[in-house]
Amino acid sequence: MSFHFADIARHAAADGTVTEDEILQLRQSGWADGRMSREEAEAVFAAQHALTDPTVAWSDFFVEAIRNFVLVGSEPRNMASEDEGRWLIAQVQADGRVCSMAELELLVQIIEKADNVPLCLKDYVLGVIEREVLTGTGPTRCGGELSDNHVSEAEARIIRRVIFGSAGHRPAGVSRVEAEMLFRVKNETLGADNAPDFKTLFVQGVGNYLMGYASANAQLSHERARELEAFIADNKADFGRFMGAMARSAPNAFGVVFGRKSPLEPNRADQVEAAAEITVVEREWLDAQIAANGEIDSYDRALLEFLAEETGEA
Repeated sequence: MSFHFADIARHAAADGTVTEDEILQLRQSGWADGRMSREEAEAVFAAQHALTDPTVAWSDFFVEAIRNFVLVGSEPRNMASEDEGRWLIAQVQADGRVCSMAELELLVQIIEKADNVPLCLKDYVLGVIEREVLTGTGPTRCGGELSDNHVSEAEARIIRRVIFGSAGHRPAGVSRVEAEMLFRVKNETLGADNAPDFKTLFVQGVGNYLMGYASANAQLSHERARELEAFIADNKADFGRFMGAMARSAPNAFGVVFGRKSPLEPNRADQVEAAAEITVVEREWLDAQIAANGEIDSYDRALLEFLAEETGEA
């Protein structure tokens, strides 16, 4: 960590303020070599925890800096390792307080923009989102406010960004874990003046879990991505020459090596159609979720009407 960067970060942490000029200096010195070190990232977090009234400029810098450190600071890019995920959780929790609005936006952006993150971070972010939606107050970084007595429009947007995020439990789709979170939030806020967007999100989210198609290969693990990058970067083997020689000497080998598709193997259209069918297990799950609060409420009815229409049972 450069001394200049360390001095600025320490000064911010000591007096609880940071000027726009200091933020500019942090940007210039923090990314002087194109990347931020872990020591520098921890200094940014220390300043974040110490600031009594962070400015918009600081919050924007904080989110950008830590997001880039986690997702771009190591290979493979746009992914987080188990170590990086646990480091981020520890940093957010370091001050022993509920995470700030800037930290909330940071967590949301990482799930939203990453290709994949470890399960510990997925679970942590989903837990933070549920807690903040039910108990948090104050203006969000993306506009609107958190409310502790109903689901606001801003909170509905945050939930949507996380459950449909590319690094969520089910990339670009809703998982069972996320669908169960939607049911819990709905049950906790029944009768409250929830934003109309939340009912729409509830129906779309649970409906997506029950009927949406998600490829099992949509996310590479951090370890598998590193293996593939190492293979591509290996200049000891000429992959193009190998493939050309293989094609000339054994033209039918491609189907053997790479796996020729069986005529009995379902295509993507068949898989999407099969995913849209609600199975017995899924129906039992849905019945249990609806029965949890002892009534069929307006959210449940809207969901059931949507499912009936989509399955042709209306």
